Amino acid sequence: MKFPKPGKPVRGSKSGSSIMALFDLLGRSWALGVIWQLKEGACTFRQLQERCESVPPATLNKRIKELTEARLIERIVHGYILTNEGKDLLNRIKPLKEWSYVWAEKFKEED
Repeated sequence: MKFPKPGKPVRGSKSGSSIMALFDLLGRSWALGVIWQLKEGACTFRQLQERCESVPPATLNKRIKELTEARLIERIVHGYILTNEGKDLLNRIKPLKEWSYVWAEKFKEED
C-alpha cells in the first residue's frame, strides 16, 4: 500500500511538496471522514463503518491502511485511534467546522 509521501511525486506536484502530499492523502475518499470519526476515541472497524455510513468496506480498509502508514492513526487492541500526529491534524481541522456553519448560512439566505 502506498500513501502520498512528501518528497515523492504526488497528485498535483511532481516534486512532492509536503502540503501537496498531505492534500493528496486527505483528498482521498473517506480519509478525512475516518480522521473525523476517530475524534471521540477508539473505534473498531465496524464502528467506523457505521459512523461513516455509506463507505464501502474495501474503501474503509484501504484508507485505514494508508492513514496507518502515514502515522495518523494506529491499531490498538480495541480498534483504531488517532496518533499524536493525527490528533494534531484534527485540532488544525476543527476550526473549519465553525467556518462551515457561517458558510452554510449564506446558502440559507439564498433559499
